[in-house]
Amino acid sequence: MLPPKYKASHKSLFLLDRCLTLLQIKQIQSRLTVSGTIKDPYAASKIVSFCAISDSGDLSHAYNLFLRLQRRSTFIWNTMIRAFADKNEPMRAFTLYKHMLDSNFLPNNYTFSFLFKACSDFNDLPLALACHGQAIRFGWVSHHFVQNGLLHLFAACGCMNSARKLFDASSNRDVITWTALIHGYLESGQVLIARQLFDEMPEKNAVSWSAMITGYVKVGLFKEALELFNAMNTSGFLPNIASIIGALTACAFLGSLDEGRRIHAYINRKKMEVDRILGAALIDMYSKCGCIERACSIFDELTDRDVYVYTCLISGLANHGQSSSAVQLFERMEEEGVVPNQVTFISVLNACSRMGMVDEGLRVFEKMSKIYGIEAQVQHYGCLVDLLGRAGRLEEARKVLKDMPVVPDSYVLGALLNASMIHNDVELGKQTVERFTQLSLEHQGVHVVLSNMYASTNRWDDVARIRKGMEDKKVRKTPGSSLIAG
Repeated sequence: MLPPKYKASHKSLFLLDRCLTLLQIKQIQSRLTVSGTIKDPYAASKIVSFCAISDSGDLSHAYNLFLRLQRRSTFIWNTMIRAFADKNEPMRAFTLYKHMLDSNFLPNNYTFSFLFKACSDFNDLPLALACHGQAIRFGWVSHHFVQNGLLHLFAACGCMNSARKLFDASSNRDVITWTALIHGYLESGQVLIARQLFDEMPEKNAVSWSAMITGYVKVGLFKEALELFNAMNTSGFLPNIASIIGALTACAFLGSLDEGRRIHAYINRKKMEVDRILGAALIDMYSKCGCIERACSIFDELTDRDVYVYTCLISGLANHGQSSSAVQLFERMEEEGVVPNQVTFISVLNACSRMGMVDEGLRVFEKMSKIYGIEAQVQHYGCLVDLLGRAGRLEEARKVLKDMPVVPDSYVLGALLNASMIHNDVELGKQTVERFTQLSLEHQGVHVVLSNMYASTNRWDDVARIRKGMEDKKVRKTPGSSLIAG
């Protein structure tokens, strides 16, 4: 008969597979430590794996336990390397790999798969090539699992020639191989090649469909994205979250409310959880398609709201002329402890600008750096110039342009030119157009605006001079095109 302590340790080992929380795993670890069973590689690997990889784990605890182990296995080394790769700590993963080699443990195919993932997150080509050399040295480069990881790595680093050579040389391509190459071409902007490969795929899955859909969205081919989403449905594939979000984004930019409603109905019919990510996509779609009330109701239904959810609705309210509501929502966001980001401040400043809420806008702009430590970018300065300019505070707007630490772009200058046009300040308009020219941002619309301003004050000689300059430079006004925001 086994001694009591061994019976207890055997029971603890049995319970390891049933642990659901970190507290439970630590309780069992204490019992195994007392009995000495923690020295067994199987028991140690179970605890290390749970703490390192599970959602409810503790990587620091796993690593401290790993360091204290007297007997390690390749599985435990791989588990820790994988954990650091998954937690976006690639250098710690590679440091551990070096320690593994120094401890006379040989890597296997799983080791290199995890290392390739770490390289992909780090986007370091020299490190990727060094890792490739290690796979060759230890004889794992021809393993299918490793080849897929290597192909994905080359694609992530933008080395599409190397990725394509590896793909063409592979004799065992599966859907993961094809999707990795397609994703690489999409990330590098080579959409036509990606679509050609997608059409040639002998087998597709939901991931490959969603990769192509989101790729189209990323480059602004929204109509193609929506067509592909519909083709995915008719082909018998159930849309995943990524493809649904891509399709909703396409609907938002196309203003396809009916299509967006159909997708929302599908979400409800399948009883899919509307989390923060999906909620933000729905809010953005309804806002951009003109249904701000529906966007607000979705916002109210969400139980977990993050900065993206708040920002989508703030932007939607501002674009629908509900600036006061947008500012109130921003204040509610702060009260609930959700930290705004750069895009949030652009949306709030736009809301203030549209309704002439100058004092509120100035407070928001100041709060951005003083309270949240967000350094103003050119878009924020553009909003500030527009805010002051629309309110007729042209000297203050001019001073912002003069003192801003970043080079103004066409939006900033366009906001000032728009203000000079609204308030009929011809001299400011002339100076702004000259600044356009100095920064090589000349646009046909700015000359037309200045010409019209001269005409409104009966300065016909100046009108003739502007028109002649446009003809000499072969500048033509494109019908329906304007640089100036209304």
